Amino acid sequence: MFRFELQATAGRARAGRLITPHGEILTPTFMPVGTQAAVKALTADQVADTGAAVVLANAFHCMLRPGADVIARAGGLHAFMRWPRSILTDSGGFQVFSLAAIRKVTDEGVWFKSPIDGSKHFIGPEQSMAIQNQLGADIIMAFDECVRLPASPEEVREAVDRTSRWAERCLAAHGRPADQWLLGIVQGGTDRAERERSARALTAMDFPGFAIGGLSVGESRAEMEATLDFTVPMLPADKPRYLMGVGTPEDLRSAVARGIDMADCVNPTRMARHGTVWAEGGKIHVTNARFKEDPLPLDPACDCHTCQRYDRRYLHHLARAGEYLSHTLLSIHNVRTLVRLCEAMRAEILAGRSSVTVA
Repeated sequence: MFRFELQATAGRARAGRLITPHGEILTPTFMPVGTQAAVKALTADQVADTGAAVVLANAFHCMLRPGADVIARAGGLHAFMRWPRSILTDSGGFQVFSLAAIRKVTDEGVWFKSPIDGSKHFIGPEQSMAIQNQLGADIIMAFDECVRLPASPEEVREAVDRTSRWAERCLAAHGRPADQWLLGIVQGGTDRAERERSARALTAMDFPGFAIGGLSVGESRAEMEATLDFTVPMLPADKPRYLMGVGTPEDLRSAVARGIDMADCVNPTRMARHGTVWAEGGKIHVTNARFKEDPLPLDPACDCHTCQRYDRRYLHHLARAGEYLSHTLLSIHNVRTLVRLCEAMRAEILAGRSSVTVA
């Protein structure tokens, strides 16, 4: 039911094929984020039209609202979202990390107050697994502890230790191993020794794939790239590698060149809600006055629905007028931009070209 095949390499960059119960994921791939069981401003059909093969939903948010039991009774996330392709759920570790002012971390798990209504909740490895088993995503994540960078050596070391212990408990508590792949998450900040210690502990547990967490949380791009340079080779070559929370064109190119297969980020839809898109080799802000009478598409090279049907002057008008349609049309373009980039990098890797490699 699950299978990962490595098809080609170009330097450290890889092209592969991941089979899940809900279809084929060609890697490298970008995963749009549907935090609350919805990619913001887009229907499932619109997301599918971008070419995305897998979306991410968040166990933490789905647990709080509408509740994992509600989604389970609806037939799981696939039926609930009307999304027929693959789904990955994040364990909630990162979201709990982001609630620093209203959480308490213990070896058992994390107590926190709901950002919705202030109610008190507890999530540990067993609870995270139960929630994700109910949600029914194809790929689920181990519950981990993420620290914001810069962090003290003691904080990083404690997070690595706790993440390793929690990973063991996640494996023991996982109730649906036949139809849900559980991935381990390597932590360690930007410290090479801690990353190695984390990777060694997790790979010994024989997860079917691994994620690199704890990046894009305050470090510089140079620090992130250096960390990837020494961390990615620590992971098995025959299993998928997922870089969590990273998704700009520049970051995707850098990550894929260093051997990453999967990535996700909220950037495409978040930027769209602020009138910003990737085009012409960089960002453009469609609210700028220069686009008021510009008849060109956002990106003449783009094949997305927005670029094929609408021009900049109309999108400028929508964004300036505060029309929600601008969120939809700009989100379609931004998501398609990252999916298309991954498609192009995959084609280059399969052709053995060097433009997606690093020394």
